[in-house]
Amino acid sequence: MSSYKAYTTRNIRKIPQLSALSEQQLHEIEVVSHVLPFKTNNYVVEELIDWENFQDDPMFILNFPQREMLKEKNFNHLSALIKKNAPKDEIDNYVNHIRLRMNPHPAGQMEHNVPSMNGNRLNGIQHKYRETLLFFPSQGQTCHAYCTFCFRWPQFSGMDNMKFGMKQTKLLIDYLKQNKEITDILFTGGDPMVMKASILARYVNAIIQAELPQIKTIRIGTKSLSFWPYRFLTDPDSEELLDVFRSITDAGIHLAIMSHFNHSKELSTHAVARASEKILQTGAQIRTQSPLLRHINNSSEAWAEMWRKQVDLGMIPYYMFIARNTGSHAYFGVNLNESLEIYKNAYQKVSGICRTARGPSMSSGPGKIHITGTATINGEKVYVLNFIQGRVPEWVGQPFFAKYNPDALWIDDLEPAFGEKEFFYEKEYQKLLKVDKLTDQSIMDEEAQIA
Repeated sequence: MSSYKAYTTRNIRKIPQLSALSEQQLHEIEVVSHVLPFKTNNYVVEELIDWENFQDDPMFILNFPQREMLKEKNFNHLSALIKKNAPKDEIDNYVNHIRLRMNPHPAGQMEHNVPSMNGNRLNGIQHKYRETLLFFPSQGQTCHAYCTFCFRWPQFSGMDNMKFGMKQTKLLIDYLKQNKEITDILFTGGDPMVMKASILARYVNAIIQAELPQIKTIRIGTKSLSFWPYRFLTDPDSEELLDVFRSITDAGIHLAIMSHFNHSKELSTHAVARASEKILQTGAQIRTQSPLLRHINNSSEAWAEMWRKQVDLGMIPYYMFIARNTGSHAYFGVNLNESLEIYKNAYQKVSGICRTARGPSMSSGPGKIHITGTATINGEKVYVLNFIQGRVPEWVGQPFFAKYNPDALWIDDLEPAFGEKEFFYEKEYQKLLKVDKLTDQSIMDEEAQIA
């Protein structure tokens, strides 16, 4: 494929394949895309979607917003506004009304994950877990295509107060120097692979030249292998990008490409196989992760096939997540009981070399909570839970129990088992949230005085 071509709500009707859709179907996509941002590209449209069965095709649903992703009353009201050509301000106000009720920043990522340094909030950084820092380079806060389930959909919504992003490399380096427990830096977004190689190189070189011996791993979170593998093959700076990867591994820093694959179809093209090979030749590893999604991959067969194909391509299956409680969660969510069954049955279908994926896991406010299984203890059926990562490191590895609830979709739907009033971590967690709130208020007061 020679060049990248993006499709957004503005030019969606220029996609030739959409001639298969009725006018009502097109209208429904356009209505929902006012709330959940829409973007796809020619690779996805031409090589991944089965247009003969598009209505049930996982890749179509993964890219093109569906009516059921909004509440019926919200869809109907917004549809009416659009059909009557209501003023832009009126439409925008109603769209934002919907968005603010879709939990735009789950797990406290805006309120409690953004650190402060010298009295300033670092809005392009998240530091939730002791060893791992998330860095949001401002030039990497879009994607080659948008997933309809994306838990970071506010990054693309146009609402500036919902975005993360940072240009100041010096602030990043200064923060790393002050927090020597950080061993891993995760470049995230959006998708850092939308950046030009020369821009990524500036960030990477600054980290390498800062001589930070505690930094052992650089991770790059990306969907590019799924949605634009030509980024590593034929883009004008694809070789330069691979050289940036080599500069990391040559410096003795482990490089992990954290690649998002939601369905085996994304692993089926010659382009993704060639791109994966190119990346691995730089000394990097490719680790894979995905949420468990109704309409996309909610079967053990889908996960077993995905893990096998990933291993065939030299990748390491890493995480099965529970879909976060944000955006179109009601459409995609799979309950915890079904999630456990899918994971267990998929695990049984593959060889040991594929059994590296951890899950199902909830990336919640307190941390990554692993649903280990169910058990009956003293006559009570319970979920057995554990922290893979915790906001407090000492929480990791301490089993705890929740009442069995077959309808639960998230940790908020669970109650402690055995008559306990709260989970073991809750008191300490609430204290941490209170400290964060007081710190944020103090910073805002100082900024107001300066202004």
